[in-house]
Amino acid sequence: MEKIMDESIKNVYFLGIGGIGMSALARYFKAGGYRVAGYDRTPSALTEKMRQEEGMIIGYRDDEADIPEEFRDVQTTLVVYTPAVPSDNCQMTCFRNIGFELHKRAEVLGMISRKGRAVCVAGTHGKTTVSTMTAFLLHRSHVGCCAFLGGISVNFGSNLLLGDSPYVVIEADEFDRSFLHLTPELAVITSMDEDHLDIYGDKARLAEAFEAFAQRVVPGGRLFLKQGLELRQAHVTASYGVETDAECRAENLRIEQGRYVFDYHGRDVFIRDLVLGIPGKLNVENAVAAITLALEAGVCPEEIREALPEFRGVVRRFHIHARGERRIYIDDYAHHPREIEATLRSVREMWKDMPVTVVFQPHLFSRTQDFYRDFARSLSLADRVILLDIYPARELPIPGVTSEIILKELTVPGTIKSKEELLPCLKAEVADGILITMGAGDIDRLVGDITDMWKE
Repeated sequence: MEKIMDESIKNVYFLGIGGIGMSALARYFKAGGYRVAGYDRTPSALTEKMRQEEGMIIGYRDDEADIPEEFRDVQTTLVVYTPAVPSDNCQMTCFRNIGFELHKRAEVLGMISRKGRAVCVAGTHGKTTVSTMTAFLLHRSHVGCCAFLGGISVNFGSNLLLGDSPYVVIEADEFDRSFLHLTPELAVITSMDEDHLDIYGDKARLAEAFEAFAQRVVPGGRLFLKQGLELRQAHVTASYGVETDAECRAENLRIEQGRYVFDYHGRDVFIRDLVLGIPGKLNVENAVAAITLALEAGVCPEEIREALPEFRGVVRRFHIHARGERRIYIDDYAHHPREIEATLRSVREMWKDMPVTVVFQPHLFSRTQDFYRDFARSLSLADRVILLDIYPARELPIPGVTSEIILKELTVPGTIKSKEELLPCLKAEVADGILITMGAGDIDRLVGDITDMWKE
């Protein structure tokens, strides 16, 4: 893997370049002076920006003829792939036939984590916001950082942050056990809920993977765990939470002028009257984790006080696109029952008297099969639910597994619509209140049209 450090490498080719993690790596190499190209199944706003504005060569046909000639040289080219790309992909087969050793995204990210002082954020949910907020706090301080993020930061307008600092903030992804390639100096685990059972099989094996990640923290490093989680083998430095007895916690939580205000009580640190710039009680918890990591990296309390209100969040994480007195539209990446519950409870707390309509696109047949009752229970915290068809991602359909099995378990009014039917349905049937779109598939492609409609 250290081949990447070889001066002979001039080109990097990405199979699955449009993924949020892969695109951050592609941008990193492009900024480092490498020629970058890649393949993805479908174009997106992200890949088109990388192609048109950032000068990367990106194709959307799975055809070996689309691989540029200069990227076929084994001696000068590194090929990186994501496990989301099928093993029978034509371009992947071509590279193997030429004689390339292909490397997972996680391997490359692991090498980068060993080059610097890695700050890694893991968890089945919450990790994108915590890692992005941590990077923002470091960036706005005298410490600085680089960052590889699992979402587009609203402040940075990117999923990559480059800086002159030894610290590198990395979102540690549990999918395909990717985070076991990382070597953290500072680490947080936000959650360990059942997920990715198509990879792990059961919760026990998922927990084993998080145990293994925790044990990868370097000697003398520090590990922080959300209160209530348990690790049997790894040493935990401290727990964190909101209005609990955790070592690192938010106290005196209140809402002032529509924003959360709280006191931070940490390890030998107390910061009074911090203002959070994004809504949602779940984000107070995320802020406690990020503040804890930032302090451990050397950020000063006063730097945190000044920066925190300026944090604008992550695209598709409790992202408010339209806001008026009677109508609010929020888009959220939630695709696990716990995430949905946390978001809806935060909405209910912030806007107690407004009716809530949720549009949810289930992600993966296997996840829907495993959690359809839990999905229904969480979604029923809304007043009305509109379900889209299941987004398959990397999977083939499972007989009998459709959005209908969620619909049957709802305890509030619900319906199923196609993406083509959604906008007319919203125009005709949803008046005032809070509208939330949720899911990890391609529902985000409807956000612009929904925003325009909701503002009318």
